[in-house]
Amino acid sequence: MTEYVTAADVESVLGAGWEGTGDAATAILEANTWMTARGVSESDSDSITTAGAYLAQMAAQGVLYADRQAAIKRKRVRADTVESETEYQDGAAASTGKLRLVLDLLRPYLPVGGAANFVVSRA
Repeated sequence: MTEYVTAADVESVLGAGWEGTGDAATAILEANTWMTARGVSESDSDSITTAGAYLAQMAAQGVLYADRQAAIKRKRVRADTVESETEYQDGAAASTGKLRLVLDLLRPYLPVGGAANFVVSRA
């Protein structure tokens, strides 16, 4: 995993106490993981540091890798005989933030396109 931002970088951009009640070390890990998984170029750019700082702040608030509900296509509620119906988008599924974090951490080690990769060597 590439280290785009450190706690010192985030503090220089957002000031002391940027993590609020969140864990700073975990927030930095999540921000760096998120950028690595998306292939952000390694650079000393102020833009990357600033983006990483805001990602770390989002992670500390619990929203960067937050759990997601499945996308709702239609919801119907009746008041008289109390009826409720929810229809989800085709293929929609809920996902947990921790699972997405783990997948992003493992992305460099997962096979591309779902194929199995293996090393072939000649004797």
